[in-house]
Amino acid sequence: MPASPDPDPLRTPPVTPSVVVIGAGPRGTGFLERIAANVPALYGGLPLDIHLVDPFPPGAGRIWRRDQSPLLWMNSMAEDVTMFTDESVALEGPVRAGPALDAWARDITAGRARLAAETGTPSAGDAADRAGLLAEIAALTGQSFPSRRVQSAYLSWVYERTVAALPPGVRVRLHPTEALRVRGERGGRQRVTLAGRAEPLEADLVVLTLGHLDAEPDREQVELAGFARRHGLLHLPPDFTADSDLSALPAGEPVLVRGFGLAFVDLMVLLTEGRGGRYTGAAAPSDELVYHPSGREPVLHVGSRRGVPYHSKIGYGLTGERPPLPRFLGPAQIDALRAGPGRPDYTRDIRPLVEKELGFAHYHRLFTAHPERTRVDWTDFEEKYAAADPGSPALDALVGSAVPDPADRLDLAALDRPLEGARFASYDALQDGLRAYITHDLARRHDPAHSADLGVFLGLLSVYGQLVRLGDLGDPGGRWHGFFSYLASGPPGPRLRQLLALSRAGVVRFLGADTTVEADERRGLFRAGSASVPGEYVEARALVEARLPDASPERTLSPLLRALYDEGAAAISPGGLVLVDPGDGRLVERDGRPHPRRFSLGPYTTARSSGAFTRPGTGGPAFRQNDATARAVLTLLAGASARTARAVPGRRVPSPHSTDGPDQPVGSRKAGPS
Repeated sequence: MPASPDPDPLRTPPVTPSVVVIGAGPRGTGFLERIAANVPALYGGLPLDIHLVDPFPPGAGRIWRRDQSPLLWMNSMAEDVTMFTDESVALEGPVRAGPALDAWARDITAGRARLAAETGTPSAGDAADRAGLLAEIAALTGQSFPSRRVQSAYLSWVYERTVAALPPGVRVRLHPTEALRVRGERGGRQRVTLAGRAEPLEADLVVLTLGHLDAEPDREQVELAGFARRHGLLHLPPDFTADSDLSALPAGEPVLVRGFGLAFVDLMVLLTEGRGGRYTGAAAPSDELVYHPSGREPVLHVGSRRGVPYHSKIGYGLTGERPPLPRFLGPAQIDALRAGPGRPDYTRDIRPLVEKELGFAHYHRLFTAHPERTRVDWTDFEEKYAAADPGSPALDALVGSAVPDPADRLDLAALDRPLEGARFASYDALQDGLRAYITHDLARRHDPAHSADLGVFLGLLSVYGQLVRLGDLGDPGGRWHGFFSYLASGPPGPRLRQLLALSRAGVVRFLGADTTVEADERRGLFRAGSASVPGEYVEARALVEARLPDASPERTLSPLLRALYDEGAAAISPGGLVLVDPGDGRLVERDGRPHPRRFSLGPYTTARSSGAFTRPGTGGPAFRQNDATARAVLTLLAGASARTARAVPGRRVPSPHSTDGPDQPVGSRKAGPS
């Protein structure tokens, strides 16, 4: 039975231990799943109140809510998405297996599982909408890239299953609103102020699982916005694309787009298919798509620092031997970095280990899966590789002698900056060059003959899982995180095929690498140029920043985080992330002490991981973090409950999942603003 929203005053007996979880999206749901898994061993049959605070639907949250365009996809195949732990996750709590997205879809189609209530969506009760969703689910295969509304249904089901798994005495209460402030002494109960509620929630502990956050514009964005107002132009700052109002972007007019990652892909979809365009020629993956414009599309001129889109998702599975990871960057190396004097320096101390690990994963796969393309025995190569320093002449000589084809050698710098030093005579020449690059990337990422690339992907996942233990990496500008996303978290191959079709149709134009945008006061226009086509520029009356906002605590629009920071209850790292203890996620205060009653998990923290859900069998760093925090929370609450029981014998134990007022099913609630 799903939890019910709280009607108004909290009537739970004050003696019942309680925790407030702020954020009920995938991360909050994952934390709740770990509570359910650990509560029998760590908390027994004691009573507990869990308050979930979020204006958006539980399970899906804001980013994965159902009421967004059905044209928007996930960037992962259905078989690569799970919310459940398995034996690959290094955790202290019990493994609680559950279906990945594709297996869940089969269960729904076969009638072995029911579709969860679609909470907070305007069309939740619409039979046609539900039928369309069920048809999507029925058509899903493991290799499908599901729509976000399918993922929303999966996350809603995971949430309901998790709540149902909680034992008697543990009740969950939903508060469909925004948390504004957390107060309370370090050693006392915490008070959480909610929008639209006079009395604060009181709890023993607070856990923040906020997900992606909005932010105030930085200085450059403020200046660009002011320029746009003065000259009657359009400027869209960084935002979650599905929330942006794109209606003002005019048909047929040039639009400058800065950012070539996943936010751009969403923008591309919404401004093309979303405006009535269509594709033909997709009978087979090798077919060349043709885009047929509706006439309502703008012309998108897109550029970025790299000047190329994120690498395509790899389009085949692993066969044969898996690289034995970690090898050069594992728990022992992380322990040594944490124990060393001073703060580890990313460039000096961490990056060499990252490069050594990725190289090992690449060459292990090449030597074991494609030995005909190597000249020496793997055992001999591995021994010499282990002895060589990253980037050293000895390593270059070893690889050059053992791997004859340069295309089989790992060049991380070239992967990161493929247009470095490339110059084109004109923008038309750049279009041809970029189409050739994207076509080659698509072919390689879908060809098992290049499965050393899959080895690097597995190496990236392993490295990410280790680096989260360091907390703040000292990574200037978030370059490691950006490189990981660019190489390992790119769009589905079909999206890049669509990009090629849009380029051929003239709807998308490439700007090149190291894109710059200027505000031309004399002409009253935005002007973009790049290092790839020196001396040439594109002018436009509209500029879109296609990326998520950088919501550091100084600029976040979250009143909750801003208040914590302003009051000294949350410190920030040099990289602008909220500082947490990497062991259990406790918020670190400005004085350097971890707060005993406040925890935080998510991408805005120094322990950020690669996602709230993950591939089965890949370790799931976020799951490990959720487990550690849930166990810490339950251990603390068990002590509080035991003390209460001694003080108040014979007290009432509330029934699970109850509500203090008229029942309001989750499915009837409308989502409010963030």
